[in-house]
Amino acid sequence: MPKGKDITKLLRPVRDVPLQAYFGQGLHTLGLLGWLLPQTGSADVWVSSYSTSEPFLNGFFLLRQKGLVNHSAILLDQRAARKTLHLESLLDAAFERVYLGQNHSKLLLLQTRDMTVSVITSQNQTYGARAESTIISTDYQVFDVLMRQFTDICSNGAVELDLKNGKGIVTEDRAAGTPAADPFPDWRPFGVEW
Repeated sequence: MPKGKDITKLLRPVRDVPLQAYFGQGLHTLGLLGWLLPQTGSADVWVSSYSTSEPFLNGFFLLRQKGLVNHSAILLDQRAARKTLHLESLLDAAFERVYLGQNHSKLLLLQTRDMTVSVITSQNQTYGARAESTIISTDYQVFDVLMRQFTDICSNGAVELDLKNGKGIVTEDRAAGTPAADPFPDWRPFGVEW
């Protein structure tokens, strides 16, 4: 964030305010995630973006190293794949699952045992001085709708990259609309083991 901007002056704690919004400069996705995770505690995190960046992936990896991220997945746009795949080792270190699909959305979905947080933003995982908009909700119904649709996109038409084993696409011969061998059901309520 630019000097002089304090996130606590832009947003209130998510446990106090179930719905809040911000429009302006200086609120970046990684900074927002770094502000949210200490409030929620260690969480499962799903990310959706058109593209990502080295600073975001490094920061996400550090949040994971601090124990703030349990399980994680990212959905990126296939049109940005050439740029994205240059960051293969960082994607592998930061995320357990990486999907490429027709995606222009920008979401952060966080889930802990006792809370969900949904963030809808206009910002890719990059830094810049442009004004961006962000809406943050702790409403479970909002999370549920977005998580079901995220899962649907990952399961129908997106491809999962197998970066850990260097095999490229997990389901190479899968046609759009054909369910994946593992349709990413990991949004299940807590109490079910991963």
